Amino acid sequence: MMLKLLPIGIQSFRKLIEGGYLYVDKTRWIYELIRNPSGVYFLARPRRFGKSLLISTLEEIFRGNRPLFRGLWLDDQPYDWQPFPVIRMDLSLYRAENAEHLKLVLAEMLGELGERAGIALGPGDYLKRLRELVWRLAGDGRVVILVDEYDKPLLDHLDDLAEARRVREVLRGFYGVIKGMDAHIRFVMLTGVSKFSKVGVFSGLNNLEDISLDTRFATLLGVTEAELLDHATGYLAQMADQEQVAFDALLAQVRNWYNGFCFAADCQSVYNPFSLWLMLSQKRFGNFWFDTGTPTFLIKLIEQRGYDVRELGNLDSSDLAFSAYELDELPVVPLLYQTGYLTIKRYDPTSRLYRLGYPNYEVEHAFLTYLLAAFTPSDIGAAGAELWRLREALQAADFDQAFAILRAFFASIPYDIQMPQERYYQTVFYLVFRLLGLQTGVEVRSSRGQADAIVELAEGVFIFEFKLEGTPADALAQIRRQGYAEPYLGSLKPVYLIGVRFDLAQRTIAGWEMARNCTGVGYSPSLQRQ
Repeated sequence: MMLKLLPIGIQSFRKLIEGGYLYVDKTRWIYELIRNPSGVYFLARPRRFGKSLLISTLEEIFRGNRPLFRGLWLDDQPYDWQPFPVIRMDLSLYRAENAEHLKLVLAEMLGELGERAGIALGPGDYLKRLRELVWRLAGDGRVVILVDEYDKPLLDHLDDLAEARRVREVLRGFYGVIKGMDAHIRFVMLTGVSKFSKVGVFSGLNNLEDISLDTRFATLLGVTEAELLDHATGYLAQMADQEQVAFDALLAQVRNWYNGFCFAADCQSVYNPFSLWLMLSQKRFGNFWFDTGTPTFLIKLIEQRGYDVRELGNLDSSDLAFSAYELDELPVVPLLYQTGYLTIKRYDPTSRLYRLGYPNYEVEHAFLTYLLAAFTPSDIGAAGAELWRLREALQAADFDQAFAILRAFFASIPYDIQMPQERYYQTVFYLVFRLLGLQTGVEVRSSRGQADAIVELAEGVFIFEFKLEGTPADALAQIRRQGYAEPYLGSLKPVYLIGVRFDLAQRTIAGWEMARNCTGVGYSPSLQRQ
């Protein structure tokens, strides 16, 4: 059986259908949007998640191009396929140098849209041109407005707050025109990555319905596992044969790498489609989504705010983490969620708290790599072999070798980057072990306190406490006094208590002391090294 072509980078619905590409049918959810006689919607999703394809699909529907939808769910529904004039704008196609340039870009874009529709717009600014285009296209009827990447001009200037504010005012006026033209508009869809508040950008568009966290549309973008198996089993089978692994074993790997994005409290998780199709095409696992854009701004924001990155793997938050925000108060967690570096892991309706975490291995590994480079900086490619030697040393309980590797690592960090703070060293240690793929807990709570870090392997549990002041023995005593090992004493694994001291003058590990529990009762005499 011939497999359909994978839709890698295809953002045109017409090209996708006419080219015979694989299409995951999302028209069931699109129908819920278009059946509203005057819907005005906003949808935020991370980059490379299919927003542009959604906009293209809506354009073909509202232009009445029913033949493109033969065999899809929408074709069998009581939709009248009445054609409407469509104003479609993609703000990612142009980079405005500043707010004044953005005004010119918008005016030029509207002029081009008019020309394509056979309308010569008169002179005037971007606001006047938008009004004229809507009026003349609508005539006695109504138009559809589709705006892709509505926030791109703002995101391009987040590193210059004053200019970002001026850009915001331009966009506020632009989107405010849409509300004023409501009588001439059949449908509006705005998509983007971020959720700037209605007061900030959409102050005039008060009839806008935000469906970003709506359970009904949680799988509108992305690929569910059922959809993956329904549409791409043949590709998965080919890859399983190439890798010489069982189909279910391969599927578990694919799930670990690319599944896990969740966009509502009780939603079904979805795969990142961009990474998924590239993985199936190239038949290998890779950081495909991350390689298309690095989170430089987010890393800088984390550094500026002094945010504790060790909390990101398991973070409880109220729904404020998903609320819109203002330019003047850019919060770390909502930005990480909306850009796709964090996602919803579960929701507790009693406490009304969301558990946030990394969606999958691809995102976590790549993001932590960039964080480590920011904190050290470190060439992970060159250091990879040494870091894996560290894991092997821990598995063998060879602490002399493990700490020799760690000493060399810390000694390689430039002096002007290190900070005289205990948390700095704790954070670097955490990032190193997370990048090794270990199950690493940070400040894991016991009944009487929090351990700095706990690494759990098949060969044992390693409980670490770090000190800038005091001795390794002090750190070891704290582990015992606070009962950090208590949750693990019933297991059959050996439990290692490890106190570590950092020396600021030497800029490395100054000494360590270890005690081992083998049976769940009592500890061996401590082993120490200076």
